[in-house]
Amino acid sequence: MTTKLLVANLSEIDVKGSRRIKVQDIEIAVFRLTDGSVLAVENKCPHKGGLLSEGMVCGSAVHCPLHDWKIDLRSGKVHEPDDGCITTFETEIDSVSGSIYVTI
Repeated sequence: MTTKLLVANLSEIDVKGSRRIKVQDIEIAVFRLTDGSVLAVENKCPHKGGLLSEGMVCGSAVHCPLHDWKIDLRSGKVHEPDDGCITTFETEIDSVSGSIYVTI
């Protein structure tokens, strides 16, 4: 079963910034990119569990704040030479209200 959750308004997340939400036992990081898109991923690096919401956004990737692993926010895949993957979540922005929804 999928659920669409209202998580924030676009105006509440700075460009290249993030917001953390918790749904059941999953912590999710919601990122706003410079191209206007909003992406949501599991807020945990597969390497040592670093909080990705505290990492630096570069293009469509985030750098883990612990060991600088670079993770693609669209696919969830870790960039080489490192290896791993995180869960991504579908996002939607209401063009009228600016409301951000994440599908769980």
